[in-house]
Amino acid sequence: MSNKLSQLKEFTTIVADTGDITAIKDFLPQDATTNPSLMLKAAQIPEYAPFLDQAVAWAKTQSNDKDQQVLDAGDKLAVIVGTEILKYVPGRISTEVDARLSFDKEATLAKARKLIALYEEAGVSRDRVLIKAASTWEGIKAAEELEKEGINCNLTLLFSFAQAQACAEAGVYLISPFVGRILDWYKKSTGQEYTAVTDPGVVSVTEIYNYYKQHGYQTVVMGASFRNIGEIEQLAGCDRLTISPNLLEELKKDEGKLERKLVPTTDVKPAPASITEAAFRWAMNEDAMATEKLSEGIRNFAADQRKLEETLRSML
Repeated sequence: MSNKLSQLKEFTTIVADTGDITAIKDFLPQDATTNPSLMLKAAQIPEYAPFLDQAVAWAKTQSNDKDQQVLDAGDKLAVIVGTEILKYVPGRISTEVDARLSFDKEATLAKARKLIALYEEAGVSRDRVLIKAASTWEGIKAAEELEKEGINCNLTLLFSFAQAQACAEAGVYLISPFVGRILDWYKKSTGQEYTAVTDPGVVSVTEIYNYYKQHGYQTVVMGASFRNIGEIEQLAGCDRLTISPNLLEELKKDEGKLERKLVPTTDVKPAPASITEAAFRWAMNEDAMATEKLSEGIRNFAADQRKLEETLRSML
């Protein structure tokens, strides 16, 4: 029998949740995704030093203002790393908009367009890139406009059904519901332990997946932020799963049988009325887990972005 990673690939597209090119070469995923935290880790890998040098050198040609140079170098580094990763994956790379722009629709639009322009200057067409943004109301509305421009988006830091509903109605290409971080919150909040079946993150993604299929939404569901392979096994059959190298390795070494859990329905029903901004914000207000984890995720990504920028600033 083939290993569980090979079995999983039969009905779920595997995405590598890493900026480490060596790991991507090892596991041969369809796509790859990065975020500020992964970029910060990648920047500390010795093999990445030339990429940092290249980004800084380019930034110096764009502006005489050091603060602007830091921002430009960060954008360029993300694109350089993304372009390098695309040499080893046949699909797409997800590149994240600065988390500090999560509540500014227009700034998110400007940053997304800039990143796409940098990719296109590097010879990478926009159909190989997903722009990542936080699933705030502003991020979702920015993505709605970007999709109409042919810029596909990956809405991340997604913890609630309201976020998922708004993303689908906005025509977002892909969402990344965070399984493990939902589990983390419930374990801390309730003091309980959960099985893979009762895992609140697994339950959430299953509900979203079934809702999308029931109503014919084309938005791709990509489970993310896994804590163990049990969560992954319970979501086998999900459109995509983005998995860290250590969990990919566990799946690769496991020769057990993997059963498909998620199967799309063939009975498609009309979609309900669209969620309004007021209803979205109220739903988030009522969901303590989603509100807290979204805010925490944005803060942590912003903190890692600042750390990365400190490194780049020291090189200017």
